[in-house]
Amino acid sequence: MSTRNHSPILVLLCSTFLLTYCHAQHMTLNSSDRIVFFGDSITEQGEQPGGYVALLRDTLATTLPGITIVNAGISGNRVPQLQERLDRDVLSQKPTVVVIYIGINDIWHFEKHGTGTSKDQYEAGLRDVVSRIQKTGARVVLCTPSVIGEQHHGNNKFDTVLDEYSRITHGIAKDLGARLCNLRQAFVEYLSAHNPANKEEGILTHDSVHLNDRGNRLVAETVLKSLSE
Repeated sequence: MSTRNHSPILVLLCSTFLLTYCHAQHMTLNSSDRIVFFGDSITEQGEQPGGYVALLRDTLATTLPGITIVNAGISGNRVPQLQERLDRDVLSQKPTVVVIYIGINDIWHFEKHGTGTSKDQYEAGLRDVVSRIQKTGARVVLCTPSVIGEQHHGNNKFDTVLDEYSRITHGIAKDLGARLCNLRQAFVEYLSAHNPANKEEGILTHDSVHLNDRGNRLVAETVLKSLSE
């Protein structure tokens, strides 16, 4: 089912992307590429109209007709679940590019309930996922986890842990030659500039984690930059 949404917001977003990144996209991607977005509920919801995956599908299809975008996000997933379903849900799609956006549940569940993913497990598991994808010849864009709470940096309960897991993600990308998409930095900088009342939610998310329209646009823009570098 098509998720195309030709609202004024999408038209403006696409126009901005095309003016800024058109030339770089053609250098990096081509119309035969198959991009799989791999993650949790944030990615699963990104398939909805106005979601970040839907926005990227529309934007890339404008410049690269024929490009394939596949959403492989499942609510509640952590890195161990990505390891378990990598072959079935991603590699079976024969991707040429895989965008991995994971980490929120790993942190949230571990810190609150002890059922998440420790830093050591997170690093080992994510390295395994990236390495297995790269062995097929596909390129990997590895996103840092974004936010659990939208107050200014340091004011949210999980900010320190998010920074630690983001550094792990950065190290994996550097070591394995994956492209880093620093969503953590993008969110922190945006919230510093656009959250004067220091609200916990409602700026980029509707519940301190899941993206609202502005959050989806920010993720789409930041991922597109990483695909275009």
